[in-house]
Amino acid sequence: MFSYCSDPSVLEGLAWLSCYLTTGTHLLFYASFGTVLLLLAITAPIALLFGYGGAMASRSRVAPLRWFGTIYTSMVRGVPDIIFFLFVPIALDQGLEWLRHKALCDSDAPVRQGNDFVVCAAAKLPLSTSPEWVHDIYAMTLAVIAFSVVFGAFAANVLHGAMQAVPRAQLETAEAYGMTPPQVTRRILVPQMWTYALPGLSNLWMILIKATPLLFLLGIEDIVYWARELGGAKTRSFAYPHPDWRLYYFLVVLVFYLLMTWISERVLGRVTARLTRGQATMAGEAQRKAGAL
Repeated sequence: MFSYCSDPSVLEGLAWLSCYLTTGTHLLFYASFGTVLLLLAITAPIALLFGYGGAMASRSRVAPLRWFGTIYTSMVRGVPDIIFFLFVPIALDQGLEWLRHKALCDSDAPVRQGNDFVVCAAAKLPLSTSPEWVHDIYAMTLAVIAFSVVFGAFAANVLHGAMQAVPRAQLETAEAYGMTPPQVTRRILVPQMWTYALPGLSNLWMILIKATPLLFLLGIEDIVYWARELGGAKTRSFAYPHPDWRLYYFLVVLVFYLLMTWISERVLGRVTARLTRGQATMAGEAQRKAGAL
């Protein structure tokens, strides 16, 4: 905050606006954009890893693994996303606290007391004495797990379809040369599948970007939370009173997501062009025709 911001009541015009936009709450608003980017940066690779595991499990010759992969993708795809975004953090939180209650609490009282979930103070996660940043990291971790479980199931479906799209003749040729099934998967199937999986994964990335406002429902102070809090009308009891400015704050959020989508489209377009160059796919055929012209 600037030195002339000590008394907001005497400020006007650009001076008032410069002080208003550099308050502590606005700095938290600006930092919340980084929270969204951090969620995307962490969740995307974890969800892809979950998806790869689910896709490989669906192709497994071991029946329990195959059933697990099929149930995982079918269950998550068949339930509204918001249900899992709310269920997974609550289930994990209560599950961990129940385990800590059994290990740390000297009490025979059940944790389920009517409609309440009650554990001793030592079993709480995080502890009530923990600093604020510990609570923030814990909430963010639960959010990452929830997003990864949901989008991992979608990624598993995309990757499984991409594996099915790899020409069977290539796999049979590798087997004829004496490769073992793991070698065929590692050397032929996995490298080839990305060409077919990229369009679906690109769409999934766009959906993940649009799903980040659900952080607000998980109690995390993201850009949607701060846009609502800062944009609401402020009376004279506040240091910087103003009318309802939510329209302008949500316009900033709208521009942010449009910019993210625009950048993603450009990057994914280049990655697709690079992977499909010379490949026997629709995208590769389009490139060959464009080169011929």
